[in-house]
Amino acid sequence: MCERRFRVANPSEPSWHIMAPAAPLLLLLHFLGCSSLPGLQAVKINQRPVIGILAQETHDADLLPYGKTYVAASYVKYLESAGCRVVPIRLNLTYEEYERIFHSINGILFPGGAVDLKTSAFAKAAKHFYEFASKAFDADDYFPIWGTCLGLQLLTTLTAGKVLLTHTDTENIALPLNLTNAAASSKLFQKFPLDVYKALSDEPLTGNFHHFSVNVQAFLGDEKLSKFYSILSTNNDRKGVEFVSTMEGIRYPFYGVQWHPEVNQFQWQQYMAFPHAPNAIRVSYLLADFFVNEARKNFHHFPSSEEEEAALIYNYSPRYVPTSSYIQVYFF
Repeated sequence: MCERRFRVANPSEPSWHIMAPAAPLLLLLHFLGCSSLPGLQAVKINQRPVIGILAQETHDADLLPYGKTYVAASYVKYLESAGCRVVPIRLNLTYEEYERIFHSINGILFPGGAVDLKTSAFAKAAKHFYEFASKAFDADDYFPIWGTCLGLQLLTTLTAGKVLLTHTDTENIALPLNLTNAAASSKLFQKFPLDVYKALSDEPLTGNFHHFSVNVQAFLGDEKLSKFYSILSTNNDRKGVEFVSTMEGIRYPFYGVQWHPEVNQFQWQQYMAFPHAPNAIRVSYLLADFFVNEARKNFHHFPSSEEEEAALIYNYSPRYVPTSSYIQVYFF
């Protein structure tokens, strides 16, 4: 912050001595307000962003009676905490239905889970949105994608055209990040306060709950991946295997974390390694805020307010399921 100091005016001086320094400032403000120069106009943002969360398939037999697909409530709260509304995106819809949804929302989150990255309904639906978003960006239509855990793995699979996963011992462990040189200049971390940014490397603020990861060597050895994404952080599993833990698109607004920022604020099972330290909460919010601000750059909208209202997560109630790893879940 730039601190400005002002001399206390001498009451005996004429009033114009006090007002004169402000005159050029007033003229400048008037010029900026009236100028038609593009660089001087306020950036237009979408103040009512809507972000989609792609549903996952229900595999637990005990939960199937509630619904064949689900969205964990923690993802919904995570996004809503930064000032957006959420639309659940069901699986097994037609191409035309997914395309219509794409043109109605302002970003999409691919959540964690455990499904096949090529053949599952989740992967097939995600591929449509990946292709829609890529094509849109090339036509100057900014549409961000966020991938968490399985979502990151899916983004790498869609970009590389193949699965590049390695088994890692990373289930239920909180880790500090090994930030790369690219992290400091990244879009993802650009608004992090210095103390929180430093804490990412010093404190175990990232919860990991995965059995597979993208090996750093495999990532760098794939030309498509290494040209498409920048690695912002890596981690090592319990056996020393190094994997990609945070990445962002070099050109496209696609972002991925192998860890789970949403659990820091919204999941509390005592047997799980959910980071709840003050800096962990700040990290969670800062990442949600970043992605929602990315979605504010998009201006897709529903054809009518009635269709928008019918699509929102508000039409569903989360179910408390103590036996689930998410505890609170929306079923469809």
